[in-house]
Amino acid sequence: MRRSRKVKILATLGPASSDEVMIRKLFDAGADVFRINMSHTDHDSMRTLVGRIRSVEEAVGRPIGILADLQGPKLRVGKFANGKEELSVGQTFTLDDNPDLGTSSRVHLPHPEILKSVQTGHRLLIDDGKLELRATKTDGKSIVCTVVAGTKISDKKGVSLPDTDLPVGALTEKDRKDLDAVLETGVDWVALSFIQRPEDLAEARKIAQGRALLLSKIEKPQAVARLAEIIELSDALMVARGDLGVEMPIESVPGIQKQITRAARRAGKPVVVATQMLESMITALVPTRAEVSDVATAVFEGADAVMLSAESAAGQYPVESVATMDRIAQQVEKDPTYPGIINAQRSQPEATGADAISLAAREIAETLKLSAIVTYTASGTTGLRAARERPQVPVIALSPILATARRLSLLWGTHCVVSPDAVDLDDMVDRACNVAFNEGFAAGGDRVIITAGVPLRTPGSTNMLRIAYVGPEGKGSR
Repeated sequence: MRRSRKVKILATLGPASSDEVMIRKLFDAGADVFRINMSHTDHDSMRTLVGRIRSVEEAVGRPIGILADLQGPKLRVGKFANGKEELSVGQTFTLDDNPDLGTSSRVHLPHPEILKSVQTGHRLLIDDGKLELRATKTDGKSIVCTVVAGTKISDKKGVSLPDTDLPVGALTEKDRKDLDAVLETGVDWVALSFIQRPEDLAEARKIAQGRALLLSKIEKPQAVARLAEIIELSDALMVARGDLGVEMPIESVPGIQKQITRAARRAGKPVVVATQMLESMITALVPTRAEVSDVATAVFEGADAVMLSAESAAGQYPVESVATMDRIAQQVEKDPTYPGIINAQRSQPEATGADAISLAAREIAETLKLSAIVTYTASGTTGLRAARERPQVPVIALSPILATARRLSLLWGTHCVVSPDAVDLDDMVDRACNVAFNEGFAAGGDRVIITAGVPLRTPGSTNMLRIAYVGPEGKGSR
């Protein structure tokens, strides 16, 4: 099944979309990759979802990617004697290590790392920023605060710390257990939540050992400050605008989104834009005009994928949400201004043979108006480089490895096909032309350009370009 757009759609599964019939409907509507949120999914349910996705994959005959999203360190206050309390701006309120039920003047904070790390003047944002506190005194066991804004606090509300660098990794004990479980099922991508520093990826990468690629969710100011280092150690990035909009001034989020998207594109790393893209479609059949513009902006920016969260996981219209996002993306990519915007944001290639080949393939394909760029890739690197160029023509990634094809399903403009390795150069040309013909990218008499590494089956050795005519029955003509 060929998509009529280049940007990919990442759909979250949940109560509204967990059975195999619905997963198939979401795929048919346009979902390319499915997200399993481990914050709300136990291991048995996760295994069931993976099995259902793989069953749909087999039925449709197309590689489908799976992203397992780890919860990360969720920081929450304790419970109150009355369940909730009303505060007043200017009053003193304390968070401490006392496990007693909270009152209107204090509450337990069961996170000693916060009590030891917060300094005078730091902000503490409770319940997605609805309550803002500022620390006035700390001693390692309690944080005395002044209420700056907001008046309500209740049991187990989340705590965000935009000014505090916590000396803890991104993986909790729950995350480690979840990571082991999802890796056993063969998921393709693992998303790491609340990354603060590049070192936060080290433990996950050591555990993963290449069994899945790592996607860093950028949702903390500390991560934005060290973005270049995090990009270098990540396989992909996500602009997680929910917590990012809590921990940073909300008006700064659009600019940060562009900064992250462009930095990832320069590095040739996939980038996903997420959170509240079609939020109103949780309960409404039609999105707001602002939401349509939001999705369109991400597409114009050249993001690899746009993501649906509650819209597809728990909303009333999961299929319609995916179909709406698909239509928006298609319309943007047909817009006459779209190629110019994408071209203006294109980065210079690295001074490597593989990057030079990918640049040349795009320029030749666009100059000669070829039907497709066909890349042979075992590790996925050649596909990444081809997508980084953001060519106007489709990219067909041929790989003999199913896991590679699944991973590349997140990539902008890349149509993934599992195909046995070519035995020689003539066979390589024939296979490329046949796939382009059979998948609907080229007709008899059209031309495609092929990139590969010679000698064949040598990972990371992209060094060859070949233009080939597609014969009347899809066979290559040299």
